[in-house]
Amino acid sequence: MNPKQDLKLLATMQLLIALLMGIPTILATYYHETIALHSFVVSLCIMLVCSAVTLLFTWHTRSDNMSIKDGLFFVTFTWIISTAFASLPLYLSGSYPSYADAYFEIMSGFTTTGATVLSEIEDHPLSILFWRSETNWLGGMGIVVLFVAFLPTLGVRGTMLVGAESVGPTKDKLTPKITHTAAILWGIYIVFSLAEALLLLFGGLSPYEAVTVTFSTMSAAGFCVKNNSIGFFQSCYVDIVVTFFMLASGANFSLYYRLLQGKGKQVLRDGELRWYIGIFSIAAFLSAICLSASHTYGNFFTSLRYAAFQTASILTTTGFSTANYLHWPQFSQMLLFLLFFVGGCAGSAGGGIKVIRVRTMMALGKNTLIKRLHPNAVLQTRIGDQVLSPEITLGIADFVGVYFATGLMGTLLVSLSGVDFATSISSSFLCLGNIGIGFGDVGPAGNFGAFPAWCKWIFSFLMMAGRLELFTVYALFTKEFWKKQA
Repeated sequence: MNPKQDLKLLATMQLLIALLMGIPTILATYYHETIALHSFVVSLCIMLVCSAVTLLFTWHTRSDNMSIKDGLFFVTFTWIISTAFASLPLYLSGSYPSYADAYFEIMSGFTTTGATVLSEIEDHPLSILFWRSETNWLGGMGIVVLFVAFLPTLGVRGTMLVGAESVGPTKDKLTPKITHTAAILWGIYIVFSLAEALLLLFGGLSPYEAVTVTFSTMSAAGFCVKNNSIGFFQSCYVDIVVTFFMLASGANFSLYYRLLQGKGKQVLRDGELRWYIGIFSIAAFLSAICLSASHTYGNFFTSLRYAAFQTASILTTTGFSTANYLHWPQFSQMLLFLLFFVGGCAGSAGGGIKVIRVRTMMALGKNTLIKRLHPNAVLQTRIGDQVLSPEITLGIADFVGVYFATGLMGTLLVSLSGVDFATSISSSFLCLGNIGIGFGDVGPAGNFGAFPAWCKWIFSFLMMAGRLELFTVYALFTKEFWKKQA
């Protein structure tokens, strides 16, 4: 490892975060929020001084010899340190009672979880709420991917960094240069965000509301500046727009690039996309039938509106809500609970296990059954037109096993706080899967404010580990990582 090189890159990353924090600082000035403005200015000063001192001692260190260990270290500590600095305005402004609460909130933002400790969201300064929503948007495509896209002159091995942060068992490289790939992905992300913001403006939302909702929709996150989330707007049009863009953010962004290249048929043949659309359609339709049959809503189309929105919200791990689904029939609730363990597509803004991994595990189960009947059969794991190599399928099986082990261990630890079983298991897995809302005390009408501080630190770790897909973080806890190579 090269500690000076890593510190140099971490300090540069904090300068980028400080630059982006300038937006809510300007808003605090515009809205005459004196305390919030003071907290942003103090935070910026702390970030700038710390970064400047670090760069002073590391500036002449070369950054073109980054090892795999350096990459894993840099990506993990980027999320830890960026969250530590970005949470300062929340704590210093008094909007959050403790630093643990502020750290939890920003980690929830950067990891696009959308879980909150706030009960009365609308009572807080608009600039503070904007900042937490902005962290959603920055984390959606990845803050390290943004770093690689717009700071290529540092000579960093971007392929390794993007691979350590991006989600999914396979990493799409759209162009020969990873910096171009990162820039393309962020460009598509920005275009979609602009489109949604404009559509929401047409739906009657204020510019502030449209931008903050867009931040959380396109990142598959879920922070909202209203206490009742998207349900506050009571608009079928807004529900449809947000549902569409939630689904768009949960799809693999590399498919949009292929569409721009005129490869529409190749996109339609994508096996993961077909399963993603199929899971959403079946779950939403079955839930709508159940809601209609139980007379939860007046007619089938109203039931479909709410069922489709909530299905998209949980499947894509966005975490918005338009209704309290804890009052829905048990069948509809169980469908949403099952979606907890699916998530979006690989290469998307969504969290969770990912559709391709769920589909692969089903294919492996089928192949195992066929092997029992035909021991000499030679079988391939195929997802659509894509044949997965044994190395990838083994990695997927490893990931799923570690994912559930981590979630269950989190459940066990959270249960020590005295909460009920539903709250324990859903709070653990919703943080690990970056989902945002769950069942029990962390349902649509609940929040994480009542948990003790030590629980919030556990949740923060689960959110980061889940966002970085476990192994990037867990590698730092092994002896092999810290051994010096000859």
